[in-house]
Amino acid sequence: MNQESAAGLDPALAAGNRQQLAGYVARHFGWSVQASVATVTLNRPERKNPLTFDSYAELRDLFGRLRYATDVHAVVVTGEGGNFCSGGDVHEIIGPLVRLAAPELLLFTRMTGDLVKAMRACPQPIVAAVDGVCAGAGAIVAMASDLRLGTARSKTAFLFNRVGLAGCDMGACAILPRIIGQGRASELLYTGRSLGGEEGERWGFFNRLCEPEAVLQQAQQLAAELAAGPTFANGITKTMLHQEWAMTLEQAIEAEAQAQAICMLTGDFRRAYEAFVGKRRPVFEGN
Repeated sequence: MNQESAAGLDPALAAGNRQQLAGYVARHFGWSVQASVATVTLNRPERKNPLTFDSYAELRDLFGRLRYATDVHAVVVTGEGGNFCSGGDVHEIIGPLVRLAAPELLLFTRMTGDLVKAMRACPQPIVAAVDGVCAGAGAIVAMASDLRLGTARSKTAFLFNRVGLAGCDMGACAILPRIIGQGRASELLYTGRSLGGEEGERWGFFNRLCEPEAVLQQAQQLAAELAAGPTFANGITKTMLHQEWAMTLEQAIEAEAQAQAICMLTGDFRRAYEAFVGKRRPVFEGN
């Protein structure tokens, strides 16, 4: 059983949808895959790793392709040079935006939102390794990840109001309150102030804090642990965590019943049972 057959696709069509992304060559950021864990590295450290029109679009497209990747089971997002991401590049994005008309601006804001949609729709758990500056769109990328490891010197700022914009950017008003609560999210989105690493851990934005020199390694280790698990079932968990936001309790319980029944048809469910009976650790294969 695999995700394509669970969706009722013809086997030939399902095979055509599968992709191998280990050999993908990124143009606007770093990309590597080791033992089914992919690492996305924002790599403009001289400017604290800002995003550009091109990197936004490539990230959106790559996370879209990850829905069909068979060789990537977890993803780590990080930045080079002691910072995560300073947001949209002031000169390459903000400057051109002030000269555009409303229709073109809407094309841009929809494109950036599509990055978050793609991150939430891909079945792989995403772990953000956040050190230093994590601002604007960088804070959104961290927010849209499934898990976040930070450092004591992390500075996360949803600073849209500082540039005259609303805090409702790329899903922030929907996602951030679910992570840290409505009141705390409101404070960050109204004030644009920086959230320190220790405060971010207390508030639940960061799952845990690491030493700066170890945060990427620990994020990759966590991603490797997830990748070694029942990856089909992990994808179902991610889907349900996202989709149940809009469900009543009754709808959620029924949806989870159907999702769990599908997972019970997988080989990994059988492997876990056989390993338990044989008193050994299960080896999951993601199907």
